[in-house]
Amino acid sequence: MIRLVAALGCILLFLYSSGQEVKDTTGKGRVGPKVDTIRGIPFFLRRDTATSVGSDSAKKIRVGAADTIPKRFERWRNNNIFQWLRNAVTKGSPDSATMAAALNTKSESPFKPYQGKIIRHIYIRGYGFEQTFTDTGRRLQYFGTKALNHLHWKTRDWVIRNSLFIKENTAVNPFKLADNERLIRNLNFIQDARILVSSLPDNPDSVDLVVVFKDLFSINGAIGSLGFPPLSIRGNISEANFLGMGQRVQVGSNVEQRRSPSFGGELLYTKYNIAGTFINVTGALTQIRNDLYPSSPDERAWYIRMDRPLYAPYAKIAGGLLIGNFQDFNVYNNADSVFWKYKYHTYDGWIGWNVGSHRFLNNTSVRDRRFASVRYFRNDFDSIPYQVGKNFNWRFNSREAALGSFTFFRQDFYKTNYVYGFGTTEDLPIGYNVAVTSGWYRQLYLNRWYTGVDANDYVVTKKGGFIQYFLRAGMFLYRGQIQDASTLAGASYYSPLFLFGGLKARQYINFSFSREYNRIGIDPLTINNVFGLRYFTGDSTFGEQRVTLHSETTVFLNYRLLGFKFAPFAFGDLSFLTPESGTFQKSALYHGIGAGMRTRNENLVFNTIEFRMVYFPRKTEQNNSFKIMINTGLQFRFNTSYVHQPDVVFLNTDGLNSIY
Repeated sequence: MIRLVAALGCILLFLYSSGQEVKDTTGKGRVGPKVDTIRGIPFFLRRDTATSVGSDSAKKIRVGAADTIPKRFERWRNNNIFQWLRNAVTKGSPDSATMAAALNTKSESPFKPYQGKIIRHIYIRGYGFEQTFTDTGRRLQYFGTKALNHLHWKTRDWVIRNSLFIKENTAVNPFKLADNERLIRNLNFIQDARILVSSLPDNPDSVDLVVVFKDLFSINGAIGSLGFPPLSIRGNISEANFLGMGQRVQVGSNVEQRRSPSFGGELLYTKYNIAGTFINVTGALTQIRNDLYPSSPDERAWYIRMDRPLYAPYAKIAGGLLIGNFQDFNVYNNADSVFWKYKYHTYDGWIGWNVGSHRFLNNTSVRDRRFASVRYFRNDFDSIPYQVGKNFNWRFNSREAALGSFTFFRQDFYKTNYVYGFGTTEDLPIGYNVAVTSGWYRQLYLNRWYTGVDANDYVVTKKGGFIQYFLRAGMFLYRGQIQDASTLAGASYYSPLFLFGGLKARQYINFSFSREYNRIGIDPLTINNVFGLRYFTGDSTFGEQRVTLHSETTVFLNYRLLGFKFAPFAFGDLSFLTPESGTFQKSALYHGIGAGMRTRNENLVFNTIEFRMVYFPRKTEQNNSFKIMINTGLQFRFNTSYVHQPDVVFLNTDGLNSIY
């Protein structure tokens, strides 16, 4: 999929707001920062610090100096076209070791000096595109930033206030402030957020809080396919923060000459955090949803989804509900032998209770939590593909289950950057999370009892690296016999951020071991997923045991083009796949090597764009040896959810995004 900026004009506007310095208008080679005020208190933000300044101190900060250039280039410099090209590429200031350390700390650390003080007032302050979040004293006053602020619906203050669970006239709790800051920062339409604490000289027992946030430019567009002849175009346009009221609207279409009818459309609406309840609601009506197999855009569906996450470790209730109807239509006039016709409807609901949540508020030293949840779902197929018939197939079998889960977790977070993103603040967990699930499960006509565990341990090394150890295991019990037993174990590692002058680099390593026993109804192990070879296509390569090693080195450049930052990378993947009923000596070796470039403008709501070249020495029927591809489905934030709905263990997907 190729992500496009919503309009070419928006790209041109970002040219002027992508990290350039403020122009010198004084003729003295320096300008002062514009200072923000809250209730008459002047301050500006640098990294995690809000600095109050007087009128004199603001004048001493050097922001930029006039360029000097040989006179023979003066005509070239003043040419509008060449000036546009020259300004399109900008260079950022290299991060020092001190700055890197400042964004590799526990989230609650900045608030601990104020623990126990009373919160007098909470102020909301949103920044426009003319300000850089790491240094709000630096303003980018250009035509582009002014136009973007005019085009963009700024998030309303009440939307941010509805996301606050810290209250005025209560004592400062460092963990609670850190959790609330992270919640706001992870909203889909927010680039970054801070909660700043302002001491009161006339009242040393009280403080004021300033919630500072910066929006993402929330207009999004995508072209999923484009071809001619015959004419084929699929895409969508969306507004992730419509009217600045924390709601998403998306309209999509698919126009193809070989499709009958040639046009298909979709409409999706999401409202986040309704009335401060932290409940999100999504409704969708589509004619172009990807089908279950072979993932063609010919499924018609409607669905309504409600969810309330466990937004903080002391929130009491979490849950969700999904109701929908899905049907595949042969709009491409395929032969019956290759068209998988189906229709099904689903009902899925779960609810959970945070056991003893009140103890955390009374005693901040109590960090270990317990969460109990139950879930019931039913997927009924009214019609199934004749290719499946009465055979077991996880995707096309009717399924019904009543599951219960008990989760033990202790999760704090580190603030860091340059892991998934390109410099914006990221939150990575430390601690543990263990969920034990059990209950009744029906697949087709097979009624069985299920038991499983999903365990994760998150560690931060002394040098600033991040490690996750994970274990997933589950089994079905039928008439005293163990069936469909499965195990996934491994570890992921992100190295500390290495600084080389203006360059930054991280090393990523992932190892996993997967095994299935007595497979009856679940899918066999494949390598076309995150636990196999990335970007390996085709599902005809399968087995019962899989051993995989990933390694990737990423370098973050210190240059921008039209506001987009760049990160070249090189990688290698290695996977051993053992056939069913075979020994490890009969395992087939699959591996891939390659390199590419990722880019992202963190002012935009667009996903990270990745250009990748990969070579698979071992060619298969459904997979080419050499591939060049563009991908935009990359995550740029780690999933910071504490708990999930009860479910069975899956070994071919990380749908919960819970592994680094």
